[in-house]
Parts: sequence; C-alpha cells; structure tokens
Amino acid sequence: MTLQTHLLAKAANQARGLAIDAVHACSSGHLGLPLGTAEIGAVLYGHALVHNPERPRWLNRDRFILSAGHGSMFLYSWLHLSGYDLPLEQVKKFRALHSTTPGHPEFHETPGVECTTGPLGQGIGNAVGMALAGQMAAARFNTAEHTIFDYHVVCLAGDGCMQEGVAMEAVAFAGHQKLDNLILIYDSNDVTLDAMANKTQSESAAQRFKAIEWDVQTIDGHDLAAILKAFNKAKRSKSGKPQLIIAKTIIGKGIAEVQGTAKGHGEGGAKFSETARASLGLPADEHFYVSDDVRAYFAAQKNRLIRTSNKWHKTLKAWRVANPEKSTLLDSATTHPSAAHLLEKIPLFAPDVKLGGTRAAGRDVLQPLAMELPLLIGGSADLYGSTLNLINGTPDFDAANRGGRNIRFGIREHGMAAIANGVAYDGLFRPSIATFLVFADYSRPAMRIAALAKLPVIYIYTHDSIGVGEDGPTHQPVETVSSLRLIPNLDVIRPADPEETAGAYAAALERGDGPTLIALSRQAVPVLNEIPPHIRRAGVLKGGYVAVQETAPLTLILLSTGSELQLAIAAAKELGAGTRVISMPSFERFDRQTAEYRDSILPPSCRARVAVEAGVSGLWRKYVGLDGKVVGIDRFGISAPAPLVYKELGITTEAVIAAARSISY
Repeated sequence: MTLQTHLLAKAANQARGLAIDAVHACSSGHLGLPLGTAEIGAVLYGHALVHNPERPRWLNRDRFILSAGHGSMFLYSWLHLSGYDLPLEQVKKFRALHSTTPGHPEFHETPGVECTTGPLGQGIGNAVGMALAGQMAAARFNTAEHTIFDYHVVCLAGDGCMQEGVAMEAVAFAGHQKLDNLILIYDSNDVTLDAMANKTQSESAAQRFKAIEWDVQTIDGHDLAAILKAFNKAKRSKSGKPQLIIAKTIIGKGIAEVQGTAKGHGEGGAKFSETARASLGLPADEHFYVSDDVRAYFAAQKNRLIRTSNKWHKTLKAWRVANPEKSTLLDSATTHPSAAHLLEKIPLFAPDVKLGGTRAAGRDVLQPLAMELPLLIGGSADLYGSTLNLINGTPDFDAANRGGRNIRFGIREHGMAAIANGVAYDGLFRPSIATFLVFADYSRPAMRIAALAKLPVIYIYTHDSIGVGEDGPTHQPVETVSSLRLIPNLDVIRPADPEETAGAYAAALERGDGPTLIALSRQAVPVLNEIPPHIRRAGVLKGGYVAVQETAPLTLILLSTGSELQLAIAAAKELGAGTRVISMPSFERFDRQTAEYRDSILPPSCRARVAVEAGVSGLWRKYVGLDGKVVGIDRFGISAPAPLVYKELGITTEAVIAAARSISY
C-alpha cells in the first residue's frame, strides 16, 4: 500500500490538536513529545504497525511501547484514531478521575497500552523483555509449516529514557543477545525537562549503540517517507541485530512560542493553544477535532488490520490441528496451576536432609516445578552459582538457542527486573529472576511497577540476612525485607526450612495477580521436624500458621520467620506449656486471610507477644502490639562469621526468652 502522505500529515496535525486540547482542558500534562513525534505516530498507526484494535491482545501483533510515558497523549490520540475502545469522551477526560486516559499509560486500564510506563527508561527494559519473549515463542511454537510468532517490538523513547541506567543495562543485554525483533525509536529533540540536552549529555548515541551491536539509522523525524523507509529497513533487516532509529525532531512542534525549547516539554505551551490550533489548520470553533477524511482513512486502515489478523487466526487454526501438543502448551500460558497441584509434584524432604540453606532447598524444589511448567523461565544477575536457581536439563537462552530457559543477565539487576516485567506483560512465559536480597535496592523501581501492574514475576533473592556473615554490612540486608513488605501488592515470603520453601514456590506460582519475592538463606537451617511437613507447606499458603501449639492455657505467643523461627521454637521449650509459636513467612498473605483465621492464629485475648527476626523491628508492631516485644536489629550489621554476628547483634534464643520474661503474662 502506498503511503498516504497528505492524509497522514493531516492526521499528525489533528493528533497534535487532540494533545493540545486535552492538556489545555486539565491544565496538566506534557505536550512536547505528542507534538514533536506526531509524524512518527501517523506512520506507525496509520500504515506500518501490525495490530488489531478489535483484538488488542492478539498474540502476533506488533507491540508498541511508549517508554517516555509522560507523553501519554501521543498514545491516547493514536489509539483513539486507530479505533481502539478509547472513545473521544475519554480523550476529553485526560488525567481525570477514573478515566481510561491517566497521566501515564497504565497496563489493564486502557486497551492498546502494552505496559505501565511512568519512570523513564522502564519501557525500554519492558520492550527488551517483550522482544526476548517473542524470540522464545518463535523457537517453541513455530514450525516449518506454520509461522505463529514473527512480531516486532517497537519502542519510542526520549532523552530522559536514554539517560536512565536501567535503559542502558537493557539495551546492552539486547545487543549481546541479538534481539533483532526489537526496534527502538529515539525521539532526539536535544531537550530535557530543565534545559537543552547539551547541559547534561554529550555522547554520540549512534556510536554508543553501534558499539553494543545495534544497527543505527538517523532520520528527519518529521519526514513521513523517511520514517517509513527507516522503519521498513529495520523490520526487514537480516543483520541479526536490534535496530535503533534516531529521529531528529522538534519538541512541541506546532506551538511556535515554545517549540524547540525546554519550555515545550510540559504544559506551558497550552496557553498558546488557540494560535497553535490555527497554525495547524484546525477549526477555531471545534476542539478535539478530527476531520471526516481522517476518520475514514483510519476506519479503512482498521479493516485492513482486521483482515491481516483474521488471516493469522486461520493459520493458527491449522497449526493447532497439526500440533496438538504445542497447542495445549500455548493454552497453558493463560492458566495458573493451584498450589495444591504444584505441591504434589514436589517430593517431601527427608527428615535428616542436610542442605546449604533454604537457597539449596529452592534449587531442589525448582526442578520438578520446571518440569511441570515448561513455560517457566529463570534468570540470574551473574549469580547462578550462588542463587542456585538454574533450571536443570535445559541450555542457556542465547542467540544460538532461543529455546533455552536460563537467562544470563550479567550484573544488571535493574535491567533484569525491567526485562522480566516485559516478559510478564507479554503473557506467554512466567519469569523468575534471582540475585542477592540486598541488591533488591538495585531492582526496586521495576519491582514496584510489577506490583502496580499486577505482573506475576517471581523474585528468588538469596543471602537474606546477617547470616551472610563475613561479607559484612554492605551485604547484610537488615532493612530490606521490611522495606519490600511496604510495597503494595508485592508478596514477600521468607521460608524457615525446606518444606516451607516448597510452600513458598507453590504460593508464588499459583499467584496470577502480582509479583512474589522469595527470600532465601545462604546459611544452613535445620529441618523443623517438630512441625508436620504438610502443616509447614500449607501454612506458607496462608502466610502465617501455628508452628508449635500450646499444651496448656495460652499465655504467650512467639512469632518469627525465616531462619529465626528455630530460635522461637527453642525458646518456647523454656517458656512453658502455655507458649504458642507462630511461623509468619508472609505478612501479606496472612493479612489477606479472613478475620476469623487471623484471630485463630493470633487470639486478641493474648497480648503477651514476642517477635524475632534478624532485621529491623518496626513492622512487627502490628502483630505484637504496644504490649509486646520485638527482638530485631535496628542498625546495620557487622563483618564476622555468621554465628558471631547473630550473637553480637542479639538474635539468639536467650534474647527471645529474656524478652518474653520481661512481659507480664
């Protein structure tokens, strides 16, 4: 089909008008990118992208990610014009309460929005994850007779995204892995929010990307024909490299008073809306204007896209007939097995098993689960030898083997987490990633977005406490577990022994509406044979359970989690028959239980309570109350062998006993 330059140029100006009117109406938002990249949007949505507004989650669609999420009116304008379920009334409600056009694009909220992009750079990482998922899908499902997956991932990013470290981690990974289904369009307008870009950057993006194994083109970002030519060249490239298109644009183009300057970035240009609208050829008496011929063009384009999608679905139908096992596997991507089913696949641990910490138990639990769930994939930030989350019997994912399930991310914790989000957004594969728990601080922004977007990512983060010993305070995450517990919708599970570890993995894999972090120990922990295995496993699913039942009227409750549960159990033996021990591997799961269940575990009538954990104490107050005591660590750790660190910092059975005896009960 010939590029309809006249109509698409007109559509670009009308998209500019939609952005100007929306931002002016709410006196909030960012005009720079929607105005500066309007021609890019016109080519992508009006001609080049393969997608279907009637089926926003069509499996073989091209994925478009707006990494520079502050420019959300770009995306909303083009989704509306393309015929997605985003009516003009919602465009008019830009940034309004309960609209489907929030300030930054949000996954699940707006049809056609592929991922939640607020913090700059995250969308680039997400795009890399989607491209990775596309390569994996092609390797697993395509056959010689039927191509089911050959989509491209297209990401639009600005200077702010390109300056963020997470983006650079992700693009370096993409270049090394030769993700040639990835196209990154760099809106290079030489402006950041505060000032001209030369105040904060001087590198050559072209040379930088070429050095990390990307192909690079530089174009005039307002030339419709040049945009399409570059895009087609990127899509058809046989170089085996990801593609960067540097589009030189004018920020805020169309508002003469601010275009090309830092003032064009935000809503400042909206006050010149009337003169801008006139210069763009928009009628003075009709805001949110789209002409009939532009509407007709996009309606016809939508019909063309639907035909393309329907043709693919016919191929899919034939593929299903020819490949019933692959078809069943593909369908399994949309289901989450029950924890009970998964636990049946994990053999019980021998009562006398000797393991090097719950991380070693995690290694053994992972293998039967990976056999049961072929779409479960794993990755590690250069730490497979320590995090022990390698899936046995499968090679690494790399350019020579797209079917591998183990991904070596290198020392890129933030990029790894953002890429995992991209895999989860894509929806076919279940990503799990690993590093040391203290480095959750390096991946936290992406973890927060995973919780916000309800992505079922699994974090297998090891070396969970002062038990790392000689590595010292920089590697002893005394505050990390509690700080992660503060993130809404992130389940944190800190299992105490191998059977609780089995329960933790089953709980994480069962969950489909948010991420789960499993915090595992390096140091050895005893198998808690005082508690029946099925009680330990099932108890984790509830978040908290009675580990040791009192044998006399209840007078004291001890609570603990992870490797410190053994201390509470030992202390209970000294504190009398009226002592109950509660294992609390997951605050979040426990808090979701019914009030009746929670009260059965922590009876309100018993106010004498002591909690013990090798970490900061504050969050335990919601369980022990003002009358209770917390044996914790409200300081940084020290470098010494683990047993000495526990003793020096007061995390001992004796400290628990002393705290309990200081309470009147």
